[in-house]
Amino acid sequence: MNSAVENVLLKHQTQFQSVVNFDAATEKIAVVNLSESNTALTEDIFSNTKVFSDYIDAERKAANAKFLIGGYKELRAMYKRSALFNFVNDNLRSQVDTGKTDAIETEPRRLHLGIDIWGAADTKIFAPLGGMVHSFANNENFGDYGATIILQHQLETVVFHTLYGHLALKDIIQLKPGQFVTRGQCFAHFGNSFENGNWPPHLHFQIIEDMEMKEGDYPGVCKLSEREKYLRNCPDADMILNMMPQNHV
Repeated sequence: MNSAVENVLLKHQTQFQSVVNFDAATEKIAVVNLSESNTALTEDIFSNTKVFSDYIDAERKAANAKFLIGGYKELRAMYKRSALFNFVNDNLRSQVDTGKTDAIETEPRRLHLGIDIWGAADTKIFAPLGGMVHSFANNENFGDYGATIILQHQLETVVFHTLYGHLALKDIIQLKPGQFVTRGQCFAHFGNSFENGNWPPHLHFQIIEDMEMKEGDYPGVCKLSEREKYLRNCPDADMILNMMPQNHV
């Protein structure tokens, strides 16, 4: 059974603005597999940001695509590249950061909760629907979101949020909580690897129903054992994006 958020998104699906400039008549978008089933994506590749960026660029050029897309519910080995996805909790994470403990999670986070759109740095990002700035932050740990913006929306009586990760730092400099963002407004850009958490340029886009009192951050990757909880709170982002090829399963 669909949630209230899923029902209202499906009802209004044809009204959402594209989050990136893309002309389906003349340009191509291709699905990329970054799951653990992709044996060509080795640890030697994803552990080195420059090599990983070259890999993504090569995949995009081979597909003759402006953007690569995918990732919802994808189980990804590439999160081995960052200790961020192995810490027990934020308290222990801070302790490790300060050298007070070496405790790590017995079950790492590997399940991706959003959709990634991979493209050129500084690609413009547009609000798919009107809303206001819920919160923002520079999550600057290696492998983190980097510059991050979370918008809050209401359709009919249903409140939900959209998260935009791996942005350019310039996008959050003059931002304020409560600031309104209109449908179709360019409010962010794909960040480069020096500001986006050390990733190839891309947008992590995620729908979140309950922010659970978090600000400027929300898990984009969860433990497999917590799959049901997080997928229930973070439905398929393509209900807003409308960018995944129809024949992709």
